[in-house]
Amino acid sequence: MAEPPREPPSPAVAQDGQEQGKDNPQELDQDQDQRESGSQRHAPGQAPYRAYEHRHGPYQPHEPGYGLYQPGFSPYDDEIPDPESRTLAVENAKAYLLKSSTTSGLNLYDHLANMLTKILDEKPTNAVDIIENISKDVKRAQFQKKMDTLRDEHEILPTFEAAEKRKALFLKGNGEADELEEEPEDTPLPNVMETAFYFEQAGIGLSKDETYHIFLALKNLINVQPIQTCRFWGKILGLEMNYIIAEVQCQEGEEEEETEEEEPTEEGGKEVDEIEDEDDEKEKEDKPPESTYKPPPVIPKEENGTGANKYVYFVCNEPGTPWVKLPPVTPAQIVCARKIKKFFTGRLDAPVVSFPPFPGNEANYLRAQIARISAGTQISPIGFYQFAEEEEEEEEEEEEEGGRGTYEENPDFQPLSVAEMVDSLSTWVHHTQSILQQGRCVWLNPFKKSEGEEEEEEEEDNDDEDEEEKAEEPEALQQEIGPPLLTPLSEDEGIQNIPAWTAQASTNLIPQHAVAILQSNWWPGAYAFASGRKFDNIYFGWGHKYSPENHTPALPLPVQAEYPSGPEVTETRDPTLEEELAFKASKEAVLDEAEEEEDEEDAEEDDEEADND
Repeated sequence: MAEPPREPPSPAVAQDGQEQGKDNPQELDQDQDQRESGSQRHAPGQAPYRAYEHRHGPYQPHEPGYGLYQPGFSPYDDEIPDPESRTLAVENAKAYLLKSSTTSGLNLYDHLANMLTKILDEKPTNAVDIIENISKDVKRAQFQKKMDTLRDEHEILPTFEAAEKRKALFLKGNGEADELEEEPEDTPLPNVMETAFYFEQAGIGLSKDETYHIFLALKNLINVQPIQTCRFWGKILGLEMNYIIAEVQCQEGEEEEETEEEEPTEEGGKEVDEIEDEDDEKEKEDKPPESTYKPPPVIPKEENGTGANKYVYFVCNEPGTPWVKLPPVTPAQIVCARKIKKFFTGRLDAPVVSFPPFPGNEANYLRAQIARISAGTQISPIGFYQFAEEEEEEEEEEEEEGGRGTYEENPDFQPLSVAEMVDSLSTWVHHTQSILQQGRCVWLNPFKKSEGEEEEEEEEDNDDEDEEEKAEEPEALQQEIGPPLLTPLSEDEGIQNIPAWTAQASTNLIPQHAVAILQSNWWPGAYAFASGRKFDNIYFGWGHKYSPENHTPALPLPVQAEYPSGPEVTETRDPTLEEELAFKASKEAVLDEAEEEEDEEDAEEDDEEADND
């Protein structure tokens, strides 16, 4: 591309050069000779700088771009920008151009691209003079309604579609708008906006619009479900959609009891176990070797309202969509969730493909992660809760089971200052039971049988096989004991050189109105605040626990060895004639001995009878 003509040097510069040349006229002559020694001379009347530019090109020795492709030649290498910073600047500029407008939904990058395409296709005369009209035409074509023979097809903007979804939050069941009504004082609806205000002091939380929409969604949930207590637990991010989670406690007697799965039966009415017994009796003679493997006993889940199933959780993808109740969590799901790390998709019915295989779908995996996060991050100021007064017998039973699990609010609680709660982690305690390695909050012996089963076993006659199985069972397993409730955070295990929690004040400039903020380092995204008698916990994250090392999935188990060869499964060689004769002779000798013994016994019996007579 041709270089644009340069402007002649200013008179000041020309005078400068003349004044400098007065001191050394010989140098001026040499410079003039060098300029005129080029292959092309400038024509008469042509400016010298024009000929100089024509011979040497656009870059001059005193310009920064000269010698750009000759390393070490240019003295202005330090002025050339770093390629990485240049690339970052280009990416930032492109990201800015790609920002969508809240009014039209378009971005400047696409608009400029469409304008250039239109200009290059049509190639109008004096495009720079009509660039404004071209821009209007491109916008008009973008928002032009599609005409039909019957009706116009109106375009639905994303903002309008989102508003339609949230429209139900502002209406009552009969379709009328909500009016100001006096709410009862004992309503389970939490003040989400107040909690969001405190977290906002530390820069934590969602936008005010989304927070208010969640507030309205929780109100709709309380109006539909029989809920005793409700709390906004947090938000877990997903690849396709997110999960908004509500932690509730149902009223007494309202929880649905899950029906146990019936055992499969055949059409004839016989149970599977009976059919298997009949088949075993038929195939006793030619039966292949049986496997001696016994699967480990299934650990039962904790009852509703206790342990990891103390609360019930409802989730939805967006405020305004229906709430879905998550199923109770089982110990097997918690144990497997500790071994895998999967991103959520936002669909509760999505399968969880992992190794080891997860026993359930994404709804079960989400419930297991919620239980793990709650057990490790639900904290409160020390002294806010206290153990309920119970009888000594109940306390002894609870201590045997693994510690007390009930507490109540302390009416005599004296709040600590923000400085004290930030300086020491001993001023915070866990008010949620920790989950043991077994997957339960209270340890259970899987081999211990209930009183009814023991009575049935005493009434029935035990076979030899049952006695052998009892002998193989472990007599006593080592009981797991976790940290008790209301344990200070100072006893939490750190992450190598990082503490388990990071405490800070919301502001150092106005300490009298600051709020104490705690952040979990084990579960990034878990926060807690405390201000006077008010505190709360919240979670915003991907639902993954921090790992100082990269996640390494468990390897499959080694291939099982073949059945050990022994005399019962090894094919024997055919005996020789001598061996067969020897075997027959030994067998006949044994029979003869047996007959002689029988004759002797008969003779002795005859003698005894004769003596008696």
